Amino acid sequence: MLDSFTKKRIEKILSTYIEAKVPKHISNQIKLNFKFRGNSVTLNEERPAFMSDKWVELPIAQFRFEEHKWKIYWRDSKKKWHFVDDFAPQDDFEKQLEIVDKDSRGMFWG
Repeated sequence: MLDSFTKKRIEKILSTYIEAKVPKHISNQIKLNFKFRGNSVTLNEERPAFMSDKWVELPIAQFRFEEHKWKIYWRDSKKKWHFVDDFAPQDDFEKQLEIVDKDSRGMFWG
């Protein structure tokens, strides 16, 4: 379980990131959020469902704090998470978030 200091720090980093990532003028078309569960935090994208007033949540990436390092995971079409082993685990959460944001291989932002 993440300690409260780390959790608050990650909340602040992700809140700032989300605010900068989604321009206000499209916030009715796309939203980002994050959810904590144990030692992991999942970054999600939300979009309006087709022909409905409901929103659909799609996981983008998951960050897991394991062995004192942040690891990045991607989710396949069967909803199974996979460790992205070509990005080395880091103790710096911001560096991992930057990798997901840049998405040089097209793994996260469909």
